[in-house]
Amino acid sequence: MTHSADTQPALRRTPLDAEERVRAEAVFSTLVAENLLAHGRFRVSADSPETVELFQAVARRAGDMLQRPVVSYANGRYIVITFGQETPVLPG
Repeated sequence: MTHSADTQPALRRTPLDAEERVRAEAVFSTLVAENLLAHGRFRVSADSPETVELFQAVARRAGDMLQRPVVSYANGRYIVITFGQETPVLPG
């Protein structure tokens, strides 16, 4: 199929199957955790609900790995993952 110089084919996304999603969460969690430790935040393009959902799960896993609160903010174009506020433990 040929396209003229000023037109591009529409982007087609194929959803991840269950196995691909598990692998993606595991690999990205490690990457995000490493970036959080090195830079304090991680930003990635997330322009679909599926991608936002995936990286929200990645943020939760990274927080579990680091045993620190991690939050994520999505704006429809990017998702930013960063450390959240730690709540002080009150003596009791």
